[in-house]
Amino acid sequence: MIKRILLTLLSIAAIAYIVVAVMYVNRTESLVCKGIELAIKDSAQSSIITSKELVNMLQKQKLNPVGKKMEEIQVSQIEEFIASHPLMRSVECYKTPSNKILVEIQQRIPVIRVIASNGENYFVGNEAEIIPFNSRCVVDLPVATGVIDKTFAKNELYRFALFLKKNEFWNSQIEQINILSDKTIELVPRVGQHVVYLGTFANYQEKLERLKKFYTKALNQVGWNKYSRINVEFSNQIICTRRE
Repeated sequence: MIKRILLTLLSIAAIAYIVVAVMYVNRTESLVCKGIELAIKDSAQSSIITSKELVNMLQKQKLNPVGKKMEEIQVSQIEEFIASHPLMRSVECYKTPSNKILVEIQQRIPVIRVIASNGENYFVGNEAEIIPFNSRCVVDLPVATGVIDKTFAKNELYRFALFLKKNEFWNSQIEQINILSDKTIELVPRVGQHVVYLGTFANYQEKLERLKKFYTKALNQVGWNKYSRINVEFSNQIICTRRE
């Protein structure tokens, strides 16, 4: 009888040990980071980084939290590293109840790409900031070429780029903005084999409005490839050069 009671107690103890061991293992596993979740607040406009790329970046800096104990992970270090990326506007990291690291990113949004004659290659962002060029930033933007310094890029060129971005017709029509040495502007459209000479940026909205009417009333009738150059520099007139 006593032997049976002892065997029963040993069985209960063994079962209790197994239950406690399993609970301990599960508890230990639950304290380990299981992954990274990336939330890009403005990804509808352009996406400059993916979850896989983010993990690779952190891995190279030995900051990848996956597999590490949650209590040992310093989210501030991850935030600081990601925020150092030139295309990041803001970064916030959190530990989630599901034992993952959530990374919320707000990107810098480029409005124009600049390829200057002095060799500089960069974006101008929607707050007039200079953003270093990054080939991973794949966005459909007008390209500004020619004699451009960063002061001009952040002022006159930036304001013109914002106008294009907000205007559905011109945003889809203007492909290239070429700045000549005297700071006058040539526009290369996507449709039509011609160059538009704008003159300076002075009164550019009025100039483009005249050009749009000319497109509608004239080029739709005679053909978009009839002229090689269209000059809208002067008020109340448009000067066209026939294609030879």
